[in-house]
Amino acid sequence: MLLPAKAEVARQLRRYRAWERVMLASPHDRRVRATFEDSGYTLCVLMGKRCAREAAEAAERYLHSTLAGYLREQDGRPQPGPAGRRAPPSERRSTAPRH
Repeated sequence: MLLPAKAEVARQLRRYRAWERVMLASPHDRRVRATFEDSGYTLCVLMGKRCAREAAEAAERYLHSTLAGYLREQDGRPQPGPAGRRAPPSERRSTAPRH
């Protein structure tokens, strides 16, 4: 999984939140709404979400977590530690007798 740089996520999240405040203050201004929606779309692309609200929440979680913690959270199930991983096929040894 390719993740964006935290600095870029933080920058885009600040931009999204700033335009959100402006849009809430001027909901009928089409230029403001368009810019707000553009900032939400950018955040969606960065965070791999379809909804700007979900993307903002994911960005906040990403910024406040470790990389491993965020990946575990996104996967929805615990990740095995080194002892729980299987060796690649090239490193596995068969217990069957050789002929």
